[in-house]
Amino acid sequence: MPVQQQIASFESGKGFIAALDQSGGSTPKTLRAYGIDESRYSTEAEMFDLIHAARARIVMSPSFTSDRVLGAILFEATLDREIDGRGFAEYLWEEKGIIPILKIDKGLEDECEGVRLLRDIPGLDELLARAGAKAVFGTKERSVVHAANPEGIARVVAQQFELAERVLAAGLVPIVEPEVDINAPDKDEAEALLKAEILKRLDSLRDRKVALKLTIPTVDDFYADLIAHPKVARVVALSGGYSREDANVRLARNPGLIASFSRALLDGLTAQQSEMEFDRTLDASIESIYRASIT
Repeated sequence: MPVQQQIASFESGKGFIAALDQSGGSTPKTLRAYGIDESRYSTEAEMFDLIHAARARIVMSPSFTSDRVLGAILFEATLDREIDGRGFAEYLWEEKGIIPILKIDKGLEDECEGVRLLRDIPGLDELLARAGAKAVFGTKERSVVHAANPEGIARVVAQQFELAERVLAAGLVPIVEPEVDINAPDKDEAEALLKAEILKRLDSLRDRKVALKLTIPTVDDFYADLIAHPKVARVVALSGGYSREDANVRLARNPGLIASFSRALLDGLTAQQSEMEFDRTLDASIESIYRASIT
């Protein structure tokens, strides 16, 4: 696998990261927005078949290319799925030139000290080995900050970087994702505490790099020092509940920050659309997010 090519593309390529990693909990809502309600399936297996078909339709679209999409984040079960007779991750990289990234977290603990930590990840080493064998470049792991609580935020960042060390040891690049809730009343203060903790942890990485996935900051250009940090491969932003239009406007005010959108990317796509209408809608979505990401 041309790892150096993936690294170069991830660190300096133009474009954004598509988040196609809806889990069992978020899939019903995603399918409803896509025009498929619960009456269309009766088992979890049928539900996952339907979301796989939607993801495959997106990835196979002529609009979904490496000219504007650098990478795609996948749900774990997607590793065992195929597109056009090839593994999903292999198809992304070999056919599309798009970097496969794997969501490895298993959900969140209950809120404590203003944050929600990651749950344990059973079988992590085996999962990382399996991912590496399937052309996966890196991982993504999401925890959430709901309030500017210094102790809670320190715990979130410590847990994220402990997990990042295991991912790095497996030869993959971790995307550290301590999301700050956009509805937090003290969001800007939480972001300041979070950045300070991240900067402390980056200094311990020696010659290795991580990526960061963060909420678009309240203060424009607030993460410029993280974007320029020698231990940071890339800083990407989640839409966090903002509309696509709002997220794009906010993102464009932060040079060097690129999108990693899920709902904001898929908005407007439905199972009922003709292929021409589907591709046209997806193309417009991709173009708007791409433009916001290259400012």
